[in-house]
Amino acid sequence: MEIILKEDIIGLGFKNDIVNVKSGYGRNYLIPQGKGVIASPSAKKILAENLKQQAHKIAAQKAAAEERGNAIKDVTLTIAAKVSATGQLYGSVTANMVADELKKLGHDIDRKIITMRDIKKVGEYTALVHFHKEVIVEVPVIVIAENAEELKAEKEAMKAAAKPAATEEPAEEAPAAEEAEAPAAE
Repeated sequence: MEIILKEDIIGLGFKNDIVNVKSGYGRNYLIPQGKGVIASPSAKKILAENLKQQAHKIAAQKAAAEERGNAIKDVTLTIAAKVSATGQLYGSVTANMVADELKKLGHDIDRKIITMRDIKKVGEYTALVHFHKEVIVEVPVIVIAENAEELKAEKEAMKAAAKPAATEEPAEEAPAAEEAEAPAAE
């Protein structure tokens, strides 16, 4: 089923795009919500005429989107999260958290235009910000451990506890071996 989108829907298309969707999705969600209309021949003609009339307005929107994109192009976000000893996050870093971090830096960006996978480990990732269908900005996201010093101390303590135990075990095994040999010699 062909639908003309009336607004941007991340993962499907942008406003005024003609997209193919399953019939149920179009009839039961997009059309009743006012997010799309059936792409009949007459609707396509109206869309083409509207796009001709709005060409300068669309160019202005694209220029504004490029300006907003250039403002955050060089931004790198560092997000501190609680991490287990294995490097696994307690929870995950989502687009909502990225939007909050951008807001702290003075960039008011809606979380709905940010796409990324939920981050569940410490490391470097990329979030995509969709300002316009032709303007998509990649924002590097670095996830660090909030409790990094505690984790290092905990790992060192575990290593220190493991070393004496490892050196004691052979010493304990040697007398046991001697005792086992002594009765056999008699």
